[in-house]
Amino acid sequence: MKAIKNRIHKSITNQKKKYLFLSVMILVGIISGIIFIFFISKEDKSLVKQELEIFFTNIHTKKLNYISSLINSISTNLIYLLGIWLLGISIIGIPIVLFLLFLKGFILGFSISSIIYNYGMKGFLISIGYIFPHHILLLVMLLLMGFYAINFSARLFKVLFLKETINLAQVFKRYNQITGICIIGIVISSILEIFLAPFLMNLFL
Repeated sequence: MKAIKNRIHKSITNQKKKYLFLSVMILVGIISGIIFIFFISKEDKSLVKQELEIFFTNIHTKKLNYISSLINSISTNLIYLLGIWLLGISIIGIPIVLFLLFLKGFILGFSISSIIYNYGMKGFLISIGYIFPHHILLLVMLLLMGFYAINFSARLFKVLFLKETINLAQVFKRYNQITGICIIGIVISSILEIFLAPFLMNLFL
């Protein structure tokens, strides 16, 4: 485990520009999602408000089905993560990985803006509980997975088409080790989302 952590640290240090680019993709997605609330129709805004009211009512009255919600959160996030992993072992997966990172940021940004738009200053405080800490951890895991997926896909391209000599088996092993770490991070994120986030948001409802 220590060796894997050292590799991650070395990778981040040596390839800051790639991580920065992927971070910007997520940030652009978040900003786009925040702005999007102002472009949807009044009917859609009303539907969003109704969904938020139902969600926060369930939190406030503690009617959430925690086990079912946890299973749903873990499965949804893992499907997203494994989708990025699968794209990493394909040569054409790089643009789709970039889109998925953008999309995750967009969804988060739209959720934040929807809460603030409907609840004002109180919504700003609620959104903090909605984001921290589980969404931060989730984005970090997806960013890490996205980087290694793109990196593996690029190396696979070099082996198949540029005939470069690369120990692909070793690279694939490392890729799967990173995936394992991300899976653990995703599970922790889901646990925090279901058991901690409702408590934090309930403080401001």
